[in-house]
Amino acid sequence: MAEAVENAIQYATTCLTQVPDHPEALLLMGTIHTWRKQFERAVPFLRRATALMTDNAEAFNTLGLALHESGRTEEAISSFRKAIDLHPSLPSALARLQQALATRGHATDNIEQYRAVLAIEARMETIARHRAALAADPQNMAALTGLGDALRAAGRHEEAAEQFRTALAHTPACPDAARNLVQALVELDRLDEAIACYRSVLEQDPSLHAIHAATGTLLRKAGRHAEAIHHLEQAHALRPDDAPIHAALAQLLQEQGHIDAAIAHRRQAIALAPEEPSHYLALARLTKLAPDDPALAAMHALVEREEALDDRGRMNLHFALGKALADLGRNQESFDHLLKANAIRRRLMPYDEKPVARAAKAVREHFTAEALAATAGTGHPSSRPIFIVGMPRSGSTLVEQILASHPDIYGAGEISTLTDTLKDAARRFPAWQVGTPLACLSAQDRHAIAEEYLQRLDKLAAIDWAGDHPPARISNKMLDNFFHIGIIKQLWPNAQIIHTCRDPVDTCMSCFSIPFDNLDFTFDLGELGRYHRQYQEQMAHWRRVLPQDAILDVHYENIIEDFEANARRIIAYCDLPWHDACLRFHETRRVVRTSSVAQVRQPLYRTAVGRWRPDAETLRPLLEGLGTGIANTGRG
Repeated sequence: MAEAVENAIQYATTCLTQVPDHPEALLLMGTIHTWRKQFERAVPFLRRATALMTDNAEAFNTLGLALHESGRTEEAISSFRKAIDLHPSLPSALARLQQALATRGHATDNIEQYRAVLAIEARMETIARHRAALAADPQNMAALTGLGDALRAAGRHEEAAEQFRTALAHTPACPDAARNLVQALVELDRLDEAIACYRSVLEQDPSLHAIHAATGTLLRKAGRHAEAIHHLEQAHALRPDDAPIHAALAQLLQEQGHIDAAIAHRRQAIALAPEEPSHYLALARLTKLAPDDPALAAMHALVEREEALDDRGRMNLHFALGKALADLGRNQESFDHLLKANAIRRRLMPYDEKPVARAAKAVREHFTAEALAATAGTGHPSSRPIFIVGMPRSGSTLVEQILASHPDIYGAGEISTLTDTLKDAARRFPAWQVGTPLACLSAQDRHAIAEEYLQRLDKLAAIDWAGDHPPARISNKMLDNFFHIGIIKQLWPNAQIIHTCRDPVDTCMSCFSIPFDNLDFTFDLGELGRYHRQYQEQMAHWRRVLPQDAILDVHYENIIEDFEANARRIIAYCDLPWHDACLRFHETRRVVRTSSVAQVRQPLYRTAVGRWRPDAETLRPLLEGLGTGIANTGRG
């Protein structure tokens, strides 16, 4: 280690002699002084490094450590907080901030801090070792890859990408080098470059089935489904007995509405990998299994030996059986499997509901009628945005499918565009924080934020909009945008907000039946009920502080009862002429990625209204969370 450190010092000194403001060399010198407990000497190097590397979480973390050990705890707290802002899950920064806040001026030297320092030392030693190897041999592939890995682990993705790019330049057809570079580019949210990287490798060697498959996955993420299917079909032709390729093809096909073809690929994946529960779950989500379906028998056989599966496999298997048995009317058996599946998922993904409640309360306190009136008449005039908000499983996909069937409306689906725009705005305008009114910004700044969102929408629509003219309306179905309704109305007074509603217990029971990827509140009945209550309180607040016609409530049960009247009501609210295609929503070909992907390809059905429920005692956590108390559910 001593030799590696000396090499690192020599490297940094040389760099700083030639370029006094060399950011990496400054960070390296500051880090080495920190290792050696020369904290006062480290601070100037680290301060200059952080001034030049404003997005480097590890640099701020190391500066915080040096400041803390120098007795400057308040400055250290500020530096740790900056590191956490840049990298919220950086464990050592979180631990050190907690220590600094606890001591407020009293240096600590506990085991957690010691371990964190050791981790930084090991990472920096690795970086120094690889840099020394590259100084001797700039084309050392192992050193280039190792340095890239170490930089990526330190959160320095841009620098990591440079190392991987150099490695790929030396070996243009190397799949491993391409995968490394692509991973770094994806972390930098540069999907187009990542796709181009894989395609350049395929130009060198088009027989790489794994690269075709990975390219298809990236293209799907970018919303370029037709291109994605091409690459996955190439992968399938090269490796027809690869179950994951069948699964990836099925995913793309079902999102495009080719349900039968997707089912065929799901069954082929099961035939090739009968011990993989995720294939059964995907099939059960797509179609109803008959009592004598071989897949159902295979699931029952697999559950008999579930101890051989890992937690995620067991979870997927129980969710799959929960769906399949519910379709057969074996409701109590179904629910027993769902209880097991959700209990496993809850252990795998802990959820803290307190921050959600605090954030919701803060929004209600900030967005008063007076605060909203302060910016009245100053928003962007566009009526292009439509926001569909509410709870999952409340009929939102059906509503968007109705909208997207209209020739003047593009259904963008569940997109993070608004959240991304607001986060970028908060970085550009430090006087404003997400979740607070926009009155502190000028009308010009608010207009710029609104226009940026619209440009992002137009970019999404450009990918697969087939109309002769740009869409008059573009819907965003990110349901938890109900937290941002106040901001939406400040930015676009003419935006349409459609709130989809459904019976609370039906909604929550449906949520409980699905293994959502990003909805951590759905895996415990009590937490699910309390989240639903928070959502209802939020919507009640907006009704109090906004004009009566600001939000259109659309009840799922009403759509089922009188579909055409409610479809016409939705289109009229969007200030567009009626079009009969909206009645044939199930025929509309568009990408749908939600859990309702199969349902919206079918004509309207009534079986989801008044769905089966277990007894009230079993539902006690949910009912108490909802605030309804114990009552006769009447659906057992």
